[in-house]
Amino acid sequence: MVARKKNDDALVLALACGATVEAAARQCDLSERTVYTRLKDPDFQKRVRLVRTDMVRRAAGLLSAASGEAVRTLLALMKESAPPAARLGAAKAVLELGIKVRELAELEAEVRELEAKVDALGPPDGDRRW
Repeated sequence: MVARKKNDDALVLALACGATVEAAARQCDLSERTVYTRLKDPDFQKRVRLVRTDMVRRAAGLLSAASGEAVRTLLALMKESAPPAARLGAAKAVLELGIKVRELAELEAEVRELEAKVDALGPPDGDRRW
C-alpha cells in the first residue's frame, strides 16, 4: 500500500506538470490503464488540481519578484544607446504590459468592491449555510 501512495505522489506531480497519460505512466512505472483509473477518482483529480494551482502560484510569485528587474531592463533598452529595433521592442513591451497591469489592477479593485457589497448584504433569508 505504501508503494501505491508513493506512485500516486509521483503520478500527481507528473500530471500536474502537464505530462500526458502515456508519459506519466512511463515516468511512474505504471500502466496507462492504471493512470486512467486513477484519473477517474475525484479525490485524485482534486490532488492534481491542487498541486497544479500551487505550482502556478509559486511561478506567479517568482515572476512578481523578478518584475522590477524586468522593467528596469526594458527601460534601459529604450535608451538612445540601444539599437533602434531593441528600443522599439522595449517601448512596445512597456506599453502593452502597462495597459495589462492597469486593467488587472482596475479589475481587482472592482472585484473587491463587489465582494464588499455581497458581504454587506449578509446571508439570504432562511439560508443557514451562509
